[in-house]
Amino acid sequence: MNSKNSIDFLTREYRDKTILETLQLLAEKFKNKIVFSTSFSYEDQMITDIIFSNNLPVKVFTIDTGRLFYETYKVFNSTLGKYKKPIRVFYPDFKKVEKIVTEKGPFSFYESIENRLECCHARKVEPLKRALKGMNCWITGLRSDQSPARQLIASFEWDEANSILKYNPLCQMSFEEVKKYIKANHIPYNILHDKKFISIGCAPCTRAIEAGEDFRAGRWWWESNTKKECGLHNKKK
Repeated sequence: MNSKNSIDFLTREYRDKTILETLQLLAEKFKNKIVFSTSFSYEDQMITDIIFSNNLPVKVFTIDTGRLFYETYKVFNSTLGKYKKPIRVFYPDFKKVEKIVTEKGPFSFYESIENRLECCHARKVEPLKRALKGMNCWITGLRSDQSPARQLIASFEWDEANSILKYNPLCQMSFEEVKKYIKANHIPYNILHDKKFISIGCAPCTRAIEAGEDFRAGRWWWESNTKKECGLHNKKK
């Protein structure tokens, strides 16, 4: 499935399908081996609505890093209340987190990119690998205009780091289109979005952004590199 021909085949096969139609076909093709990861962002809430409202057999999970905003937990709870569907939670290995905080303190990630990536790996990347283990298809809420590093993402990609097919249904959709869907369908969303928080991650690593700033400028704002990622969507090992 990781060959270029396989990715090209899927791209051609589902080119004229709607997101719902594609998800239905993928759920059938990868029965019990297809998952969707949500961080409760606008994008993820849209995909969650499509999956849950249509009773698609897709497993939904989230990663709780232990440092999420209170508002993120609120939208998590509201989502459970609206759809009455399970969302599995994956937590970091407490021993790895304990070791980092004990040896380097609670804010080591501010001190260097290496420390920040170490924290992201323990709190996000390692739990993700457990969540994807044994799965064949991973659905994400990535969009191409979220950051310079994501400009070239396609609907179907092979994620080498996790050895899994990745489907990005919203990759060509604009932020305004996503928000319009959320509003039209009365979907719970993170109220931090109303306070200029656009890309929302861990509380110590996220701030609001100003007009004209990059979509992900509020993530790890103390770093100057515009291609900032945590490692969840790195294509290479």
